[in-house]
Order: sequence, then structure tokens, then C-alpha cells
Amino acid sequence: MSTRPSDDDRKPVSPQAFLEAGLDDWVLMDRRLYARWGTGDFTTGLALVAAIGAEAEQADHHPDVTLRYGAVEVSTRSHDVGAVTARDLRLAAAISGLARELGATPRRESVHLPELALDAADVPAVARFWSAAYTGSPDHVDGDDVVDPDTGELILWLQQTEPHPEPRQRFHVDLWVAPDLAEARIAAILDAGGTLVSDAAAPSFTVLADPEGNKVCVCTCLDRDA
Repeated sequence: MSTRPSDDDRKPVSPQAFLEAGLDDWVLMDRRLYARWGTGDFTTGLALVAAIGAEAEQADHHPDVTLRYGAVEVSTRSHDVGAVTARDLRLAAAISGLARELGATPRRESVHLPELALDAADVPAVARFWSAAYTGSPDHVDGDDVVDPDTGELILWLQQTEPHPEPRQRFHVDLWVAPDLAEARIAAILDAGGTLVSDAAAPSFTVLADPEGNKVCVCTCLDRDA
């Protein structure tokens, strides 16, 4: 039988609290937990999805699950809070246990979250435009974010900037990775011909550019409030 969340279960957990929880299969990225398991075949993946579904129903807390041939991807956050809570930590631990029982292999190094960001001086006006473009309605805007009307997930976020002539680039990609994997990912980008633009905000984010100046921010959950 499900129970109503307690007051503590409605509080977002900090990045540090997540790191101390010992959820080694999971990565905290932009107010959500993500994990991937290699299953080797479709049947194992299907069994894992079924087990996750049963666990979620028992907990009355439901993650997003993607079944692919050879892999299962899971993400979870508390939708009523808009962040990760103790409910998500408990569910993540239970799902990791189910994956181990089925012999699935954590693929934490493959977990990443690309986000598209756009510089804008008039954020509300530009957000309405892109909401209409992505969703068919200008009304799916939450603060600085354009969101999916069904899931509430981020589609595009807008970064406040001063008015200026149109630059060569206004879009950039934010790429979220696990904190302990960020250094290796940055090194790989540099080895592939990238340039370090700024690490002043590291480990929260590090800005790099490709050979033509297009930028990517490698982001982690560190040095953030939630």
C-alpha cells in the first residue's frame, strides 16, 4: 500500500547529499537522477523494465524508463517538487538492486545529458517563440525554460544577456556528466582539437570551443544548490 510523502520527502536533496548516498550507478544532472544499464539482450532489458515498473507501483513513485536493445535507461525526480528528493534516492537504490539481480551492467560512463541553451535579451518574448516552434503553443514556458507540455521536461533554456548586435553564435550546448568523469571528458575534448575558453566556474561548468569557435559547457552537479 502506498503512503503519502512526508514533509522530509518533499524537500530537494543537495548535490552533496546525493554524493553521500552511495548511489554509484547514478548521475545527478540538472535536478534529476539518470542511470543506464547494459543488458546484453532484449529479454533481460524487458525483465528489468517489468521489475522497475512493479517497484515503482509499490513505491507510488514513477521514473521515466527507456528500453533499447542492449540497454535500459532510467531517470527520476519528484515531479511535485521539481527536483530530486529522498523518494528518488530510495527508488534509485531499489532499481540498482533489481539491475544487479538480473546481471545488468552499469554504464555510468555513457550517461550524459545534452541541453540546448540560447542567449536572449528579451527572454519572455524569445521563449514564447521557441515554445510555439517546439510544442505548437507559446504557453509552455516555465521561467527561463521551454518545457514539454506532457512531461514538464526541459526542451530549451534561455540565458539572460544584454542587448547586442547579432553575434556569430547565440546557441550553445550544455553537456552534463558525472563529476568524477568530467576531467576525462574535458581532456578528451582538448585532445580532439578543442580549446579551453574558461574554467573559472569549474567544477560547476567548464567552457570549451571547437576549432571554429562553437562552444560547449561541460557541466556537473558540484557547486550548485540542488
